[in-house]
Amino acid sequence: MSIFWALMIPVIIFLGIIIPTWIVFHYITLWMRMRSGDSADPTASAELDELRGLADRLEQRLVSIETILDADAPDWRHK
Repeated sequence: MSIFWALMIPVIIFLGIIIPTWIVFHYITLWMRMRSGDSADPTASAELDELRGLADRLEQRLVSIETILDADAPDWRHK
């Protein structure tokens, strides 16, 4: 039984102290990166730019559709 406790004490210390500290510092690091504007993923900014472009294109399409609907059925917004 003493070997069991000899192995359990380091495991309990690891699970109770090391892992929570590691998790806290991990999220502190992520928070600091977000505040400074750095990104852990270098492609994140490119993907964000691509999504902004897509959103702009979708907005232009919506404006076009609304313009067409305004010409064809002027009261479509009130139904």
